[in-house]
Amino acid sequence: MSLLIVGGTGTLGRQIVLQALTKGYPVRCLVRNFNKANFLKEWGAELIYGDLSKPETIPPCFQGITAVIDASTSRPSDYLDSIKTVDWEGKLALIAAAKVAKVKRFIFFTPTSVEKFSEIRLMKTKQKIERILKESTIPYTIFTLTGFYQGLIEQYAIPILENLPIWVTNENALIAYMDTQDIAKFCVKSLQLPKMTNRSVFLGGPIAWVSSDIIKLCEKLAGQSAKVNQIPLFVLRLIAQFLDFFEWGQNISDRLAFLEVLNVDEKKCPYKPKFVYELYLFILYKDFKVKVDDITFLEDYFLEYFIRLLKRLRDINFEDIQKQKNLII
Repeated sequence: MSLLIVGGTGTLGRQIVLQALTKGYPVRCLVRNFNKANFLKEWGAELIYGDLSKPETIPPCFQGITAVIDASTSRPSDYLDSIKTVDWEGKLALIAAAKVAKVKRFIFFTPTSVEKFSEIRLMKTKQKIERILKESTIPYTIFTLTGFYQGLIEQYAIPILENLPIWVTNENALIAYMDTQDIAKFCVKSLQLPKMTNRSVFLGGPIAWVSSDIIKLCEKLAGQSAKVNQIPLFVLRLIAQFLDFFEWGQNISDRLAFLEVLNVDEKKCPYKPKFVYELYLFILYKDFKVKVDDITFLEDYFLEYFIRLLKRLRDINFEDIQKQKNLII
């Protein structure tokens, strides 16, 4: 099975490329900038020019391809033109080309609770594309994701280390974050599982976290306290609604509204009661032949990050001391 991977240079996409190559799949990556994607070529992937904002460049990328994995996406803060051309028109062209090529599987990723936040342009667009993919004759697998461990570094760890404020809402949001490496493993494994054809799969980590517990974990590992600023969720909604009146504020409005996606009230959270979520994970992991112990836990991910960071700081301090000694001599 030969793979076309879209968004291969992204946080999730690069892990999918690496996992697919490790498993022996021939991988072709649709890229706009060959220099930026050169590391994928060094790994063993084939690079081909393609741009979702230029639909005419997409069909040639499918020659000899039997499955496509779309890990590309805009961000809520991106301009509306980007969402329209990339996440709507580009994805329509991608689905159309996949249909003509008669691919055996189309893997797509979507955020959790997308149907509850249709007022957010990016979420609304993803919801439409998801529906179109399901209604097509293309065999699909749709992974519904929460958040990545990688994003928590910038959101929590770095602000604490740099003594910057962390903004949180007053809601107790439970989120089962996951390492992109583990998501990539599930993604690639699904290609060999017939029961995952034409299925939507919620994919989450072994533990659901609230922001306060993540902050405490980072404080413990960093050895310093965090500056936490709390903003009520209703205030966040008012700001988003106000900015939505102005064209220049629409992408900011979407970005603020997107925060609400990650702040679902704990009482309505899909991870409650706890045993229901654990049972779901047990069945899901069993279907994929993945052991829970093989999944990276958030504590281990953060611990490794802080160990690497502290080692790097020690190396920098050592180099500074050596330079000072050389200057004295």
